[in-house]
Amino acid sequence: MRRATAAKRVLSAMEHYDIVIIGAGLAGSLAAIALAREGHRVALIGPRPAIADGRTTALMDQSIEYLKTLGIWDDVAPLTAPLVAIHIIDATKRLLRAPPVNFRAAEVGLEAFGHNIPNAPFLEILEKHEASLPTLERVPVAATVFDFGEVEVRVGLEDGRMLTADLIVGADGRRSAVREAADIETFTWSYPQAAVVLNFAHELPHQEVSTEFHTVSGPFTQVPLPGDRSSLVWVQKPRDAEETLQLPLDVLSRTIEDRMQSILGKVTVEGKPQSFPLTGMTARRFGKGRVMLVGEAAHAFPPIGAQGLNLSLRDVMTVAELVGSPTGRRLPADTGDRFDSRRRIDIVSRTASVDLLNRSLLSSFLPVQAMRAVGLQLLSSAGPLRGLLMREGIHPGSALQSIKESLRETFTRKTA
Repeated sequence: MRRATAAKRVLSAMEHYDIVIIGAGLAGSLAAIALAREGHRVALIGPRPAIADGRTTALMDQSIEYLKTLGIWDDVAPLTAPLVAIHIIDATKRLLRAPPVNFRAAEVGLEAFGHNIPNAPFLEILEKHEASLPTLERVPVAATVFDFGEVEVRVGLEDGRMLTADLIVGADGRRSAVREAADIETFTWSYPQAAVVLNFAHELPHQEVSTEFHTVSGPFTQVPLPGDRSSLVWVQKPRDAEETLQLPLDVLSRTIEDRMQSILGKVTVEGKPQSFPLTGMTARRFGKGRVMLVGEAAHAFPPIGAQGLNLSLRDVMTVAELVGSPTGRRLPADTGDRFDSRRRIDIVSRTASVDLLNRSLLSSFLPVQAMRAVGLQLLSSAGPLRGLLMREGIHPGSALQSIKESLRETFTRKTA
């Protein structure tokens, strides 16, 4: 029997749930809502954030469709701005630079790739939905003890309660106590970068276009918010990020305007910027026995290409699909193993692609710069290739399916 802590404590009478979710951030809250809506008895465990999350999240089309099935989107939509186009500009000033690349949602038959939403109000909306679900109990304290038995999982809480469950979902971030208690190792790496995030108002309309400047220190990415406002993710060297945080707001505003080549006119930074070190992590397993890991408990990488929460939502979709609707029987003890098998290809491929893109920006090796420039040149000039990449970004696996269907049609015509 394994424990997350060596300390033993006397706990009160046990309450049983179908699923216990540890971690009440966006991924954990969405998992709790999805499972409780199916009728499962769910406990969502974890304290509320001490500091409001100043970041925003770009939800892609597949994620939005899932929020609609959960009955959440109508509340979320007014806080979002659509992303109808993504404009990539090579601002590396290197010898080998790529031409600008434009991705437009209309090219793949969509009104928008997705929508951008601030994290803090998004979480508040999820908390309201949690409160409306009769089979969901919100427990705003930390979990301190985890025992994984053959029949059930036992979870000891900071307030002295002991809960039992058929399954446990770890949504408790990069330093996941669930992952550690389950003896799941991780592979971690770091980048010589930090991400400065902030919101800003601007003089000219963004026209629902996100512009990403590729620089030698990393992406400088503007993403639309409602009205004449945008969010910014500015990847820099850690020392430069520290200096950026210390700039007076008027100086910072002018610096951002200059970096953006004044495409949105005068810029006014709102509130205090935040900074996060850039690291990467992937669990060696994403599920095991009665344990499933979602969100940053399973995978974490730089904020590039709007992959983070969209990947986490696919974790949640898979959890809900595997668990299904209540049957009156205990949930299977091998659910975590099946979850690991289902999620492995998607997580590994997305992590690798983000890592490769980020490292290609940092590399001073001329052949790497040449390959990156050629790749962006192909995307700029080859419409079908660009469309294939856009479909894959929105609906993972769709590109491979499209190729299979095309080959099948070609073979059918030749044999007819």
